[in-house]
Amino acid sequence: MAESKDSHIVEIPVDSEHEQKKLLPSISNIVEAIEDHPLTEISDSPGHLLLLKLWQREEEIFGRRIAHKELRMDSVKRDLFQLFSFFFIFHFLFFTLLFTSSVNPSDGGSCGRWWIPSVISAATSAVFIVLVQLKMNAYWRMWREVKREREAGRGLTRCVQELRMKGASFDLSKDPNQNGGKKMKSSSVEIKWKPWSWCYKNSLIICLVCFAGLAVPASKLVLCGF
Repeated sequence: MAESKDSHIVEIPVDSEHEQKKLLPSISNIVEAIEDHPLTEISDSPGHLLLLKLWQREEEIFGRRIAHKELRMDSVKRDLFQLFSFFFIFHFLFFTLLFTSSVNPSDGGSCGRWWIPSVISAATSAVFIVLVQLKMNAYWRMWREVKREREAGRGLTRCVQELRMKGASFDLSKDPNQNGGKKMKSSSVEIKWKPWSWCYKNSLIICLVCFAGLAVPASKLVLCGF
């Protein structure tokens, strides 16, 4: 008979102290990385920490201010849409009445009084144009304010990011509003395209004035014929 061989299981003891020694360098590296992190440097520097909190608070204020002004701009847009709707509804009803009176054979002197509806149309159109102009001025004024707020907010955000990356080496005397060159460049572009910008901003008023200018002689044409 073949002699049976006993199987032996060899147990290798785990050296816990050896594993701990391996972990200690990695833990120490993590601790050193945390200590050298810019945010840790900022937390250890009262001046940098205070500046970071102030700039973060200003970022929140900019965001709330921009959101509030954008809501107001949306409200102005709704008011402009209502004014345009009332303007064209008025002229639609106005010319409907004129056409009805022009085809009425019992009223033979309607052509001689053509200037009355023309004056009414011109006066009503002038009122609507003035109201639309006021709303447009308010809209573009808020648009410019929002644009300035966004530019200032972007400059502040860049400074906050730079402060977080540099840590204690960040210059505390840095001003987020140092955008003189950029503003001069943008203003020169605006001067170059000023006529086109004016036409774009007043396009709604131009449309209303053109329509009102056609509506005044149209009253005579409806009443007296071609």
